[in-house]
Amino acid sequence: MPAPYEKYLKEIMIDTETLHQRVAELGAVISSDYADCDALLLICILKGGVMFLTDLTRHITVPHEIDFMAVSSYGKGARSTTKNVRIVMDLSISLAGKHVLIVEDIIDSGYTLDFVMRMLQSRQPASLRLCTLLNKQSRREVQIPIHYVGFEIEDKFVFGYGLDLDEKFRNVPFIGVVDLDALKADS
Repeated sequence: MPAPYEKYLKEIMIDTETLHQRVAELGAVISSDYADCDALLLICILKGGVMFLTDLTRHITVPHEIDFMAVSSYGKGARSTTKNVRIVMDLSISLAGKHVLIVEDIIDSGYTLDFVMRMLQSRQPASLRLCTLLNKQSRREVQIPIHYVGFEIEDKFVFGYGLDLDEKFRNVPFIGVVDLDALKADS
């Protein structure tokens, strides 16, 4: 019996092994960059960044804390972001004096992360950087500094490894491209 996600899967963009290898590489680079840091804080943007954060922390060898923030700028089933960003859940700890690394699943237009970075910078961290698993540069409308990128991807609607398809299939262990015809047929 096929898995429920298979009817929406057009192709596998990034397989599981390639994902795990790249996350390990990012963890090693981040560990090296923050080797002298005693106050590293990873901020995961929920919900899509959770799997990436969880795997990434296993490869970061310097002591660090984690916290979570939920931000909304997408409508259900939408492919495009809005310029109206809102904080659904804010952080539980102070950023003052800490080296902060935002961990995000995907960046496309840039509006959401531009908003988040400006807001977090006002909280006086020692430094503020951004790490994204997927970067969709072709859709960028607001330029933001991205310090760590897992993969540059084409403008395709993707799901898996934390990224959802209408809140489902985050558990798929690879990044898949959505078959838009199949999705439209089910709407």
